[in-house]
Amino acid sequence: MSEIDPATLLPSDRMRKRARDGAVTQIHRGQQYAEEGDTFTIDDTTFEVREVTDRTLGDLTDEDAQAEGMDDLEAYRRLLERAHENFEWDDDSEVVMHRFEPQ
Repeated sequence: MSEIDPATLLPSDRMRKRARDGAVTQIHRGQQYAEEGDTFTIDDTTFEVREVTDRTLGDLTDEDAQAEGMDDLEAYRRLLERAHENFEWDDDSEVVMHRFEPQ
């Protein structure tokens, strides 16, 4: 377990603010950026990474999208398409889910 920079896991200021406010409780990334038990601090709130799980984009649900601060999976998909140049949704693409909560 170690203390990580919150920007490592949550790359945008918007995501960090939404995590601090409780609207974001997990993030899927293309690779693993933290271990279970790692912590990070945003403002005065310390979070602990509770779960790190290998998944595919096809595994994601509306509930996953909502935990990432989106309305539903379709909105999440559109966000990824806007955020990543040449992104193409492939249900078989591997991602890593990082779930965290305040300590």
